[in-house]
Amino acid sequence: MHVAGRIEDYALIGDMQTAALVGRDGSADWLCLPRFDSHAVFAGLLGTEENGFWRVGPAPVNGSQADPPPADRRRYRGDSLVLESEWDTPRGTVRVIDFMPPRESHAPQLVRIVEGISGRVPMRSALRMRFSYGWVVPWVHKVGDRTVAVAGPDSVWLDTAQETYGKQLTTYSDFTVRPGDRVALAISWQASHREPPPPPDPEEALRTTEEFWREWVGHCTYHGPYREAVVRSLITLKALTYAPTGGIVAAPTTSLPEEVGGSRNWDYRFTWLRDAAITLSSLLRTGYREEARAWREWLLRAVAGDPENLQIMYGIAGERELGEAELDWLTGYEESKPVRVGNGAAGQLQLDVYGEVSEALYLAHQTGLARNDYAQLLQLKLIGYLEKHWFQKDEGIWEVRGPRRHFTHSKVMAWVAVDRTVKLIEAGDVDGPLERWRDLRDEIHREVCEKGYDKGRNTFTQSYGSKELDASLLLIPQMGFLPPDDKRVIGTIEAIQRELSTPDGFIMRYPTAGAEAGVDGLEGDEGAFLACSFWLADDLAMIGRVEEARKLFEKLLALRNDLGLLSEEWDSRLRRQVGNFPQAFSHVPLIDTALRLTACGAYGG
Repeated sequence: MHVAGRIEDYALIGDMQTAALVGRDGSADWLCLPRFDSHAVFAGLLGTEENGFWRVGPAPVNGSQADPPPADRRRYRGDSLVLESEWDTPRGTVRVIDFMPPRESHAPQLVRIVEGISGRVPMRSALRMRFSYGWVVPWVHKVGDRTVAVAGPDSVWLDTAQETYGKQLTTYSDFTVRPGDRVALAISWQASHREPPPPPDPEEALRTTEEFWREWVGHCTYHGPYREAVVRSLITLKALTYAPTGGIVAAPTTSLPEEVGGSRNWDYRFTWLRDAAITLSSLLRTGYREEARAWREWLLRAVAGDPENLQIMYGIAGERELGEAELDWLTGYEESKPVRVGNGAAGQLQLDVYGEVSEALYLAHQTGLARNDYAQLLQLKLIGYLEKHWFQKDEGIWEVRGPRRHFTHSKVMAWVAVDRTVKLIEAGDVDGPLERWRDLRDEIHREVCEKGYDKGRNTFTQSYGSKELDASLLLIPQMGFLPPDDKRVIGTIEAIQRELSTPDGFIMRYPTAGAEAGVDGLEGDEGAFLACSFWLADDLAMIGRVEEARKLFEKLLALRNDLGLLSEEWDSRLRRQVGNFPQAFSHVPLIDTALRLTACGAYGG
């Protein structure tokens, strides 16, 4: 029985509308069709192989039922999302090329090309389609020389020149490749009531897919010493962007656990304003203005008509209803239950979002993105709302499910929202009550410094009156709330480094046990939060500890998997990546820290 690999064992392939995760053994264990947030066709990642997979690799030897071995080598083909996996077997060497062609008018496709390198290698394709997250067994039948699986509104078509046969509710194909042979297999999704999708042209699709990525990467303006890591992160962020709308998903997966075996399992296939705003910032600073423009248009559509009811997240087309449910037929990744779809945090109050959105709109304006009058109007409306509500308690950046608090980071970001808008007014770019909002900015700043700061310990704290620390406070100097050389900033950085570090030097978001255990209202623990660890590296560089920042940054780069991908967190005890994968909120600060260290001239070699 095939079991899911480690989270970091997976490769990402995608078409900017959905994505698949392919393991080292050649098994695609996760794929939602036709969108990131659609029901999964392959859900083996969150259950067992009974819940759907597609494995292509060397055939079992002598009728063995053993799982295929992991590939001996794998890589992305250049700067692209075309995956190559190679196996050295006793009978020869074989390569499998996996990719999803960027969609234009054609149906969503996953293409797999098997290429013989040496010898004569027997191969097997095993395709088990299960719709509705592994719950529904489709009706599989032949239509001419094509195989189609149908259930309810969905159909998936398998195209290959090889013979196929059904066994144990799985579609198999066995064949042998010799040097120079290329055998293609492809699946295409289509709404079941429509005409069949045209059969794909795998070789032409491969050519156009490589061409797409080569052209897109050519726009990158970063040419520093960390280019390989930056470009791979940018490609990952592009892959997480839903092309038709410009919405950016936090990750293409749901319910990959923050603690293996635990219950901190969430659906990240939505667009968080916070994540998307910081992603926009990184894209703008590396030359990707079109993506930034598309995100701004997505934002304006998502909040249109109701900016005072700003949600922290939306669906990838701007949907507001993201109701949370549990899928009890899935056992969860390594027994990590429950498996959730939808996200109940969508209705939370998180005041920091106003700051992130205002900062993104301000940066877009500053970098010369074409003026959009409604974007300026939206910014004014958001500050008008914030003026009346900034002093409320909220759930904060980490979406706690415990009681609301006066989170210090939320107030800092409220200050950011007002500050950036004041600067636009001062520059004559928008009209607004300048003096009143200057006073508001000063009032928020004064309150944070009085109520969010512990004089005795010389550190800002997680919330007003709290003794606990919070890694989000590392953003204080990065947002310009206080200068890096302020003793309160330095004290906060050093306190976080001292009290929130794991034994291997990475940073937790906040204590999940201790004097204020239960601040997030959840059971269990979690790993070191990779974004927070990058923030620490940024701060260390800002306060002049540049060599220390570089060493931390390069330790973080070493956590990436062999393909340069990061999940949300790092489990220092298990020495594994945990959380949804790959995670935009990890790859964005990687880019930002690389840019800062490059500007400092801080790099090895």
